[in-house]
Amino acid sequence: MTQLKRRDRQEIGHQMAGLGAEATAMTTLTLDDVVIGNEAHHPRRRRMSAITTERLVRTFDGVSAVDGLDLDIRQGEIYGFLGPNGAGKSTTVRVLCTLLAPTAGRATVAGYDVATEPGQVRLRIGVALQEAALDPRQTGEELLRLQGRLYGLSRREIEQRLGELTELVDIGDALRRPISTYSGGMRRRLDLAAALVHNPEILFLDEPTTGLDPMSRARVWEEVRRLNAELGVTIFLTTQYLEEADELADRVGILNAGRLVAEGTPVDLKHNVGNDVIVVRVDGDPGVALASLADVAGVQAVDASGCEVVVTATNGASTIGPVAVALANGGIAVRDLTLRTPTLDDVFLELTGTHIRPDESIDEEIEEVTQ
Repeated sequence: MTQLKRRDRQEIGHQMAGLGAEATAMTTLTLDDVVIGNEAHHPRRRRMSAITTERLVRTFDGVSAVDGLDLDIRQGEIYGFLGPNGAGKSTTVRVLCTLLAPTAGRATVAGYDVATEPGQVRLRIGVALQEAALDPRQTGEELLRLQGRLYGLSRREIEQRLGELTELVDIGDALRRPISTYSGGMRRRLDLAAALVHNPEILFLDEPTTGLDPMSRARVWEEVRRLNAELGVTIFLTTQYLEEADELADRVGILNAGRLVAEGTPVDLKHNVGNDVIVVRVDGDPGVALASLADVAGVQAVDASGCEVVVTATNGASTIGPVAVALANGGIAVRDLTLRTPTLDDVFLELTGTHIRPDESIDEEIEEVTQ
C-alpha cells in the first residue's frame, strides 16, 4: 500500500516538481523508503543524514552570502539555525529548498542533490517561509485541497489529510472561513498545515513565529514538537528567538557572515562559554558603566545593551560584590544586579560580537538587496 500511494503521488506530482515521464518510469522504492515507512523496526534510521552540505557557497555579485558551509543533519532531528540579520540563514534555506542554485559546493536533502535532482527534493520536503504565501480570498480548506491536488493526492487521501491536519495544527472551524479573516497566528498555522499536506520527510521552517504574540508562538512550538515526536519529521528551523532554539532544537548551528561558527546541543554550547553572567540594570546611559568595570578583578568582558550592562565573569559569586562597589564609586545608579548562568544569547555574543534582536526587521539577506 505504501508503494502504491507513493507511486500515485509521484506520477501526478512530477509535473509540479519539474520531472518528465522518464523520471516517473525510473522511480522505484528504495531501502530508505522502506525504513521511513517502518521506523520502529529500523532504529538505525535516526543515524542517517536527512540534510548535508559540503563546502556550500552562494554568492551575489561576488559577495558571499553562504561561504563554505558544512552541515550534517540527522533524520528525526530538530535543528535550530541561528544568526544575525544578513548572516545567510534564509539564503541557506532557499538553496536547500531548491529555490536558489548553489554557486559552489554540494547539498543533499532526503538523499537527493538539490542542484541535479531538485524535483525529487521538492516531493519530499515541506516549506513554510518567513512570509506566508496565502490567497486571502480562499478559505483554509480550499488552500489545503489545492495543495493536496498539486502533490498528486487522491480525493480520499486529501480528505484523510484534512482530518489529520485539522487536529494536528488545531485550526478548527476557521478552515471554512476566508483567509482574510485569519489572525497572524492562524495564518502561520495554516501555512504549516499546507506544508504538511503531502506528508513530507523534512520540514523547513524559516522564522515561523516572527511577529506572533507569545501565546501564538507557544502554540506553534507545541505543534513543532508534536510533528517531530509523533510523525518523526526532520525539522530545519531558522529563528531569531534564542529561547525558541533552546526550547525546541536537539542541536543548534550558529551562522555568522555566511560561515558556521559553532554547532552543538544548547546545553553544550552554553557550557562551553564557561563563565557566569552578571546583569546590571542602570538608570541613565549604560555605556558610562563600561569604564568603571573595565579593571575589576575577575571581569572577562563588559557589554552595554539597552538599559542593561552585561558582565561576563569567571566566578560570578565572588565578582558581583566588586562590580557593585565599582559602579557605586563611579556614581552610577543601579536598579538591580542579577547573577545567572550563560544563555544562548551569551554564546551568540561571544561568537559573533553582537546580540540577536528579535524586534528588528525580518532578515534582509544579500540577495534581497541585489535583486
